Amino acid sequence: MAPVAVLVGVMGAGKSTIGAAVAATLGVPFADTDTIIEERAGKPIPEIFVDDGEAAFRELERDVVASSLRDFGGVLALGGGAILDDGTRKLLATQTVVYLSVELTDAIKRVGLGAGRPLLAINPRATLKYLLEQRRPLYLEVAAHTVTTDGRDAEEITAEVVALLRT
Repeated sequence: MAPVAVLVGVMGAGKSTIGAAVAATLGVPFADTDTIIEERAGKPIPEIFVDDGEAAFRELERDVVASSLRDFGGVLALGGGAILDDGTRKLLATQTVVYLSVELTDAIKRVGLGAGRPLLAINPRATLKYLLEQRRPLYLEVAAHTVTTDGRDAEEITAEVVALLRT
């Protein structure tokens, strides 16, 4: 079993919103690896970062992504940093990956000033800009499809993703 689609992108790209809508349209389940991580850890991601550190979070993330790619048959949204791991990128090479691209201005509008986002705790605008620049080549590396989300509503983006998946 493999996911119907795997959505990647930086925080604020719309992975959870679009993923749930695409899954509903296709009549398949939706899962978000960040939610699975929180369930397994028994605490929210910001607490994992504070209590256990980013390295522990990334290890848990790597395990959750690998098992989800193996066992989940719906639409799967990955956390924004999941693609930083070489092993994860190798696993994604065999998947239908959709990169939801967003530019800094729209990403900031969507995530606000980082409440509940540990990587945005200090200087959210500069950090988000850095994350976009650092991760964009990795998202493009794993993507079978790229969908621009800037200035578009969820229905329009969902329709484009569904059309790409049906071709």
